[in-house]
Amino acid sequence: MTERARLLIDGALVEASTGATYPILNPATGEEIGVAPDASADDVDAAIAAARRAFDRTDWSTDLELRVRCVRQLHQALVDHGDDMRALTTAEAGAPAFLTSGPQYDVPVAGLAWTADLAERYEWETDLGVAEPMGIPTRRTVRREAIGVVAAITPWNFPNQINLAKVGPALLAGNTVVLKPAPDTPWVAAELGRLAAEQTDLPPGVLNVVTPRDNGVAAVLATDPRVDLVSFTGSTATGRAIMAAAAPTLKKVFLELGGKSAAIVLDDADLGAAVGTAAFSVCVHAGQGCALTTRLVVPRERYDEAVEVAATTMSSIGAKDPTDSGTICGPVINQAQRDRIARYLALAEDEGGTFATGGSIIEQDGFWVEPTLVTGLSNDSRVAREEIFGPVLVVLPHDGDDDAIRIANDSDYGLSGSVDSGSPERARAVANRIRTGTLAVNGGVWFAPDAPFGGYKQSGIGREMGVAGFEEYLETKTIAEAVRD
Repeated sequence: MTERARLLIDGALVEASTGATYPILNPATGEEIGVAPDASADDVDAAIAAARRAFDRTDWSTDLELRVRCVRQLHQALVDHGDDMRALTTAEAGAPAFLTSGPQYDVPVAGLAWTADLAERYEWETDLGVAEPMGIPTRRTVRREAIGVVAAITPWNFPNQINLAKVGPALLAGNTVVLKPAPDTPWVAAELGRLAAEQTDLPPGVLNVVTPRDNGVAAVLATDPRVDLVSFTGSTATGRAIMAAAAPTLKKVFLELGGKSAAIVLDDADLGAAVGTAAFSVCVHAGQGCALTTRLVVPRERYDEAVEVAATTMSSIGAKDPTDSGTICGPVINQAQRDRIARYLALAEDEGGTFATGGSIIEQDGFWVEPTLVTGLSNDSRVAREEIFGPVLVVLPHDGDDDAIRIANDSDYGLSGSVDSGSPERARAVANRIRTGTLAVNGGVWFAPDAPFGGYKQSGIGREMGVAGFEEYLETKTIAEAVRD
């Protein structure tokens, strides 16, 4: 790993054109661990121009063999440099070390290989056969082609997973890419760019990485007519702004946004196991995951028992050093996020809630929040409705299956959720009525490279991963050829 992050523009690893940099902080300590190039508007413009040239003037979009070879080379480079990348992910994102062997690194790296396999076997053309529309014998072919230049804008919470879930399918589909990571986690993206430049046959301009600190500098990615698709993961508010900014040029947008997912425990479930799992999951990576279940919906008659189980679980987990292999809950990403969570904790009390455990920020170096269980609120409270993005779980009572479904669906979001029941059939029947993009039933795991991920309602537009995620980066063309005697 290099000691300094650099931009990747048109095949060259460079500093920002102005020479400006900004510090990269370790959220566990608050200390500076490196600097990132503060890309200027000119740098972003150069990256877009390079991607446009590479798409328009090379055979990248039509040379599947080259695309697959390059992505497999990138996959191997990421495997070979896995130790450094895992350590960097923990240092830069505050991700607990155990997660880097799963969704924070190893799983998304493996996803590159899966997507390369998909591209090789994908049916790029489909013969619809001969028909006679309007009496004219015609052979119809449906062809799938690259969209063009993709702007991939990614967040800080799972940076490797989301960077690779966008870059891999976009490149394999034949697009060129400008990757703009969050300014809290620029280094892992810069390392992706460095490995692509130094250890693959990617042609210049096919992949570009820019790291402006000011999101206003990057806003041109949503308005520039040279960009054909914006693929964004982040907050719902920012997603709305990107969609509005892209509208004048009618860009395609993919949006993976917020969530306030419900973990439903039915009255015949193993309450201890189901509640313990929900309490555990909201502590993972300090609750900084859009698909984590942050509303625990339990039978009213067992509410106190559920609170006791959840509080015991969360207090035993605590918030600890992310470099320790046993840590589940590390720091939150920065002071602004810690302060935002603190405001929600104060709001919980203002709304009449109480804390069964936690309820405070932790005063020490870095940015820390206690795992917190909120009780005594209804689903109408802001704390139960708004995405907090911290280790905060709200317990809500339900009065049977229909009521649990009503509570789960009474949300602006629809990203994920879970259902636990002693009856698989009953659990599946409830899951079928929940309006979310992913559901875990009785402990099932939906996260995998071949499974599409995305949400209903204000949780987004489109799907990432799986065949559906690959096809987000493709256009559909129908060719009709007249059949002559």
